[in-house]
Amino acid sequence: MTRIESSTPAPITTLVTGCSSGIGRATALALARSGFTVWASARRLDTIRDLQDAGCSTVELDVTDEASRARAVATIAAESGHIGLLVNNAGYSQPGAVEELPLQAYRAQFETNVFGLIRLCQLVLPGMRAAGGGTIVNLGSGAGLVTPPLSSAYAMSKYSLEALSDSLRFETARFGIRTILIQASAIKTSFTDVLERALPVQPEDSPYRVVTQNVMGFARNEGDNGLPPQKVADTIVRAVRSSRPRARYRVGSQARISPLARRILGDRLWDLVMARLVRAQ
Repeated sequence: MTRIESSTPAPITTLVTGCSSGIGRATALALARSGFTVWASARRLDTIRDLQDAGCSTVELDVTDEASRARAVATIAAESGHIGLLVNNAGYSQPGAVEELPLQAYRAQFETNVFGLIRLCQLVLPGMRAAGGGTIVNLGSGAGLVTPPLSSAYAMSKYSLEALSDSLRFETARFGIRTILIQASAIKTSFTDVLERALPVQPEDSPYRVVTQNVMGFARNEGDNGLPPQKVADTIVRAVRSSRPRARYRVGSQARISPLARRILGDRLWDLVMARLVRAQ
Protein backbone atom coordinates (compact mmCIF):
# COMPACT_ATOMS: atom_id res chain seq x y z
CA MET A 1 0.00 0.00 0.00
CA THR A 2 1.19 3.49 -0.82
CA ARG A 3 1.18 5.92 2.09
CA ILE A 4 2.00 9.62 2.42
CA GLU A 5 5.14 9.83 4.52
CA SER A 6 6.88 12.76 6.19
CA SER A 7 9.24 13.11 3.25
CA THR A 8 7.07 12.73 0.18
CA PRO A 9 9.01 11.11 -2.69
CA ALA A 10 6.87 12.73 -5.40
CA PRO A 11 4.39 15.62 -5.45
CA ILE A 12 0.89 14.46 -4.60
CA THR A 13 -1.88 15.92 -6.72
CA THR A 14 -4.20 17.74 -4.35
CA LEU A 15 -7.63 19.34 -4.69
CA VAL A 16 -8.69 21.89 -2.07
CA THR A 17 -12.25 23.20 -2.23
CA GLY A 18 -13.46 26.63 -1.14
CA CYS A 19 -10.18 28.52 -1.55
CA SER A 20 -11.50 32.06 -2.01
CA SER A 21 -10.86 32.86 1.66
CA GLY A 22 -10.21 31.51 5.14
CA ILE A 23 -9.18 27.93 5.79
CA GLY A 24 -9.27 26.86 2.14
CA ARG A 25 -6.94 29.63 0.98
CA ALA A 26 -4.54 29.10 3.89
CA THR A 27 -4.51 25.34 3.33
CA ALA A 28 -3.84 25.60 -0.40
CA LEU A 29 -0.88 27.89 0.27
CA ALA A 30 0.48 25.73 3.10
CA LEU A 31 0.29 22.54 1.04
CA ALA A 32 1.94 24.22 -1.96
CA ARG A 33 4.80 25.36 0.28
CA SER A 34 5.10 21.78 1.54
CA GLY A 35 5.67 20.39 -1.95
CA PHE A 36 2.19 19.17 -2.92
CA THR A 37 0.84 19.76 -6.44
CA VAL A 38 -2.09 21.90 -5.37
CA TRP A 39 -5.23 22.67 -7.32
CA ALA A 40 -7.09 25.44 -5.53
CA SER A 41 -10.76 25.74 -6.42
CA ALA A 42 -13.62 28.20 -6.03
CA ARG A 43 -16.87 29.02 -7.77
CA ARG A 44 -15.28 32.13 -9.29
CA LEU A 45 -11.75 31.92 -10.63
CA ASP A 46 -11.15 35.64 -10.17
CA THR A 47 -11.25 35.15 -6.38
CA ILE A 48 -8.27 32.75 -6.43
CA ARG A 49 -6.24 33.96 -9.42
CA ASP A 50 -3.53 35.32 -7.11
CA LEU A 51 -2.89 31.80 -5.76
CA GLN A 52 -1.22 30.95 -9.05
CA ASP A 53 1.66 33.25 -8.08
CA ALA A 54 2.12 31.12 -4.96
CA GLY A 55 2.51 27.91 -6.97
CA CYS A 56 -1.08 26.66 -7.08
CA SER A 57 -3.02 25.69 -10.15
CA THR A 58 -6.62 26.87 -10.12
CA VAL A 59 -9.87 25.33 -11.27
CA GLU A 60 -13.47 26.51 -11.22
CA LEU A 61 -15.61 24.33 -8.98
CA ASP A 62 -19.13 24.69 -7.64
CA VAL A 63 -19.48 21.77 -5.25
CA THR A 64 -23.28 21.81 -5.61
CA ASP A 65 -23.20 21.34 -9.41
CA GLU A 66 -22.58 17.86 -10.85
CA ALA A 67 -21.23 19.08 -14.19
CA SER A 68 -18.83 21.42 -12.40
CA ARG A 69 -17.65 18.69 -10.04
CA ALA A 70 -17.04 16.17 -12.82
CA ARG A 71 -15.33 18.75 -15.05
CA ALA A 72 -12.96 19.89 -12.28
CA VAL A 73 -11.88 16.35 -11.36
CA ALA A 74 -11.41 15.41 -15.03
CA THR A 75 -9.35 18.56 -15.70
CA ILE A 76 -7.04 17.84 -12.78
CA ALA A 77 -6.63 14.18 -13.72
CA ALA A 78 -5.78 15.09 -17.33
CA GLU A 79 -3.15 17.63 -16.36
CA SER A 80 -1.67 16.28 -13.11
CA GLY A 81 -2.77 12.68 -12.76
CA HIS A 82 -5.19 11.17 -10.27
CA ILE A 83 -6.06 13.15 -7.15
CA GLY A 84 -4.18 11.68 -4.21
CA LEU A 85 -5.33 14.20 -1.61
CA LEU A 86 -8.79 15.77 -1.38
CA VAL A 87 -9.41 18.53 1.16
CA ASN A 88 -13.17 19.07 1.47
CA ASN A 89 -13.27 22.59 2.88
CA ALA A 90 -16.06 24.35 0.95
CA GLY A 91 -18.99 25.23 3.18
CA TYR A 92 -21.00 27.93 4.86
CA SER A 93 -23.23 28.40 7.89
CA GLN A 94 -26.98 28.95 7.58
CA PRO A 95 -28.33 30.56 10.76
CA GLY A 96 -31.96 30.75 11.80
CA ALA A 97 -34.55 29.49 14.25
CA VAL A 98 -36.07 26.14 13.30
CA GLU A 99 -39.60 27.58 13.15
CA GLU A 100 -38.57 30.40 10.81
CA LEU A 101 -35.96 28.77 8.58
CA PRO A 102 -37.45 27.56 5.27
CA LEU A 103 -36.91 23.93 4.31
CA GLN A 104 -35.14 25.13 1.18
CA ALA A 105 -32.50 26.75 3.38
CA TYR A 106 -31.89 23.41 5.11
CA ARG A 107 -31.65 21.68 1.73
CA ALA A 108 -29.20 24.26 0.39
CA GLN A 109 -27.06 23.87 3.52
CA PHE A 110 -26.79 20.13 2.99
CA GLU A 111 -26.19 20.45 -0.76
CA THR A 112 -23.00 22.41 -0.07
CA ASN A 113 -21.77 21.04 3.25
CA VAL A 114 -22.69 17.37 2.85
CA PHE A 115 -23.91 16.18 -0.55
CA GLY A 116 -21.34 18.08 -2.59
CA LEU A 117 -18.61 16.72 -0.32
CA ILE A 118 -19.89 13.16 -0.65
CA ARG A 119 -19.97 13.39 -4.43
CA LEU A 120 -16.40 14.66 -4.62
CA CYS A 121 -15.32 11.70 -2.50
CA GLN A 122 -17.10 9.40 -4.94
CA LEU A 123 -15.36 11.01 -7.89
CA VAL A 124 -11.82 10.72 -6.51
CA LEU A 125 -12.03 7.34 -4.78
CA PRO A 126 -11.67 5.16 -7.92
CA GLY A 127 -8.38 6.86 -8.76
CA MET A 128 -7.13 6.50 -5.19
CA ARG A 129 -8.02 2.80 -5.14
CA ALA A 130 -6.29 2.21 -8.47
CA ALA A 131 -3.17 3.97 -7.15
CA GLY A 132 -3.19 1.98 -3.91
CA GLY A 133 -3.70 4.90 -1.57
CA GLY A 134 -4.79 8.45 -0.92
CA THR A 135 -6.10 10.81 1.73
CA ILE A 136 -9.43 12.56 2.21
CA VAL A 137 -9.65 15.44 4.67
CA ASN A 138 -13.11 16.61 5.75
CA LEU A 139 -13.52 19.98 7.45
CA GLY A 140 -15.81 19.45 10.38
CA SER A 141 -16.47 21.91 13.17
CA GLY A 142 -16.91 22.33 16.87
CA ALA A 143 -20.57 22.78 15.88
CA GLY A 144 -20.51 19.12 14.89
CA LEU A 145 -19.83 18.30 18.53
CA VAL A 146 -21.96 20.88 20.36
CA THR A 147 -24.89 22.71 18.75
CA PRO A 148 -24.96 26.49 19.28
CA PRO A 149 -28.33 28.29 19.39
CA LEU A 150 -29.88 29.12 15.99
CA SER A 151 -27.40 26.77 14.31
CA SER A 152 -29.51 23.68 13.65
CA ALA A 153 -28.86 23.63 9.88
CA TYR A 154 -25.10 24.13 10.12
CA ALA A 155 -24.63 21.86 13.14
CA MET A 156 -26.69 19.09 11.51
CA SER A 157 -24.46 19.26 8.43
CA LYS A 158 -21.31 19.05 10.53
CA TYR A 159 -22.68 16.25 12.71
CA SER A 160 -23.26 14.42 9.41
CA LEU A 161 -19.56 14.63 8.62
CA GLU A 162 -18.78 12.84 11.88
CA ALA A 163 -20.77 9.80 10.69
CA LEU A 164 -19.61 10.05 7.10
CA SER A 165 -15.94 10.21 8.05
CA ASP A 166 -16.21 7.22 10.39
CA SER A 167 -17.90 5.09 7.75
CA LEU A 168 -15.60 6.18 4.94
CA ARG A 169 -12.47 5.61 7.04
CA PHE A 170 -13.43 1.99 7.73
CA GLU A 171 -14.64 1.22 4.20
CA THR A 172 -11.53 2.44 2.41
CA ALA A 173 -8.72 1.69 4.86
CA ARG A 174 -8.01 -1.66 3.18
CA PHE A 175 -7.24 0.22 -0.05
CA GLY A 176 -4.61 2.36 1.68
CA ILE A 177 -6.93 5.39 1.80
CA ARG A 178 -6.97 7.51 4.96
CA THR A 179 -9.89 9.71 6.10
CA ILE A 180 -9.15 12.59 8.45
CA LEU A 181 -11.73 14.81 10.15
CA ILE A 182 -10.71 18.31 11.27
CA GLN A 183 -12.90 19.69 14.08
CA ALA A 184 -12.13 23.40 14.13
CA SER A 185 -13.14 26.08 16.60
CA ALA A 186 -14.48 29.43 15.41
CA ILE A 187 -12.14 30.93 12.83
CA LYS A 188 -11.19 34.57 12.38
CA THR A 189 -12.38 35.02 8.79
CA SER A 190 -15.15 36.67 6.78
CA PHE A 191 -17.29 33.65 7.74
CA THR A 192 -19.44 35.79 10.07
CA ASP A 193 -20.09 38.30 7.28
CA VAL A 194 -21.50 35.46 5.19
CA LEU A 195 -23.44 34.31 8.25
CA GLU A 196 -25.19 37.66 8.56
CA ARG A 197 -26.04 37.77 4.87
CA ALA A 198 -27.53 34.27 5.10
CA LEU A 199 -29.81 35.15 8.01
CA PRO A 200 -33.45 35.20 6.84
CA VAL A 201 -35.30 38.50 7.21
CA GLN A 202 -37.36 38.38 10.38
CA PRO A 203 -40.70 40.11 10.90
CA GLU A 204 -40.74 42.84 13.54
CA ASP A 205 -42.97 40.71 15.77
CA SER A 206 -40.82 37.56 15.50
CA PRO A 207 -40.74 35.72 18.85
CA TYR A 208 -37.07 34.93 18.09
CA ARG A 209 -35.97 38.47 17.27
CA VAL A 210 -34.16 39.26 20.54
CA VAL A 211 -32.35 35.93 20.81
CA THR A 212 -31.36 36.16 17.13
CA GLN A 213 -29.82 39.59 17.64
CA ASN A 214 -27.92 38.36 20.69
CA VAL A 215 -26.70 35.18 19.01
CA MET A 216 -25.49 37.12 15.98
CA GLY A 217 -23.65 39.54 18.26
CA PHE A 218 -22.00 36.58 19.96
CA ALA A 219 -21.06 35.13 16.56
CA ARG A 220 -19.48 38.42 15.49
CA ASN A 221 -17.40 38.44 18.66
CA GLU A 222 -16.28 34.87 18.00
CA GLY A 223 -15.32 35.80 14.45
CA ASP A 224 -13.31 38.81 15.63
CA ASN A 225 -11.47 36.75 18.24
CA GLY A 226 -11.35 33.38 16.52
CA LEU A 227 -8.41 31.23 15.49
CA PRO A 228 -6.33 32.33 12.51
CA PRO A 229 -7.02 30.08 9.48
CA GLN A 230 -3.31 29.30 9.33
CA LYS A 231 -3.58 27.28 12.54
CA VAL A 232 -6.07 24.93 10.89
CA ALA A 233 -4.00 24.82 7.69
CA ASP A 234 -0.89 23.85 9.66
CA THR A 235 -2.83 21.06 11.36
CA ILE A 236 -3.99 19.73 8.00
CA VAL A 237 -0.45 19.73 6.60
CA ARG A 238 0.85 17.92 9.68
CA ALA A 239 -1.94 15.35 9.48
CA VAL A 240 -1.58 14.50 5.77
CA ARG A 241 2.21 14.27 6.03
CA SER A 242 1.98 11.81 8.92
CA SER A 243 2.38 8.11 8.19
CA ARG A 244 -0.22 7.34 10.86
CA PRO A 245 -2.63 10.29 11.12
CA ARG A 246 -5.31 10.40 13.77
CA ALA A 247 -8.93 9.99 12.75
CA ARG A 248 -9.81 13.37 14.29
CA TYR A 249 -7.96 16.59 15.03
CA ARG A 250 -9.57 19.17 17.29
CA VAL A 251 -8.17 22.61 16.62
CA GLY A 252 -8.61 25.37 19.19
CA SER A 253 -9.89 25.42 22.77
CA GLN A 254 -13.54 25.76 21.76
CA ALA A 255 -13.57 22.39 19.96
CA ARG A 256 -11.70 20.74 22.84
CA ILE A 257 -13.46 22.23 25.88
CA SER A 258 -17.10 22.68 24.79
CA PRO A 259 -17.88 18.95 24.31
CA LEU A 260 -16.34 18.17 27.69
CA ALA A 261 -18.34 20.92 29.40
CA ARG A 262 -21.49 19.70 27.64
CA ARG A 263 -21.05 16.19 29.03
CA ILE A 264 -20.24 17.35 32.55
CA LEU A 265 -23.10 19.86 32.82
CA GLY A 266 -25.84 17.69 31.36
CA ASP A 267 -28.87 18.96 29.48
CA ARG A 268 -30.49 21.22 32.08
CA LEU A 269 -27.38 23.06 33.18
CA TRP A 270 -26.11 23.33 29.61
CA ASP A 271 -29.39 24.87 28.48
CA LEU A 272 -29.19 27.35 31.34
CA VAL A 273 -25.64 28.32 30.40
CA MET A 274 -26.63 28.79 26.75
CA ALA A 275 -29.67 30.88 27.70
CA ARG A 276 -27.56 33.19 29.83
CA LEU A 277 -24.78 33.34 27.27
CA VAL A 278 -27.09 34.73 24.60
CA ARG A 279 -29.36 36.47 27.11
CA ALA A 280 -32.36 34.45 26.01
CA GLN A 281 -34.04 34.60 29.41
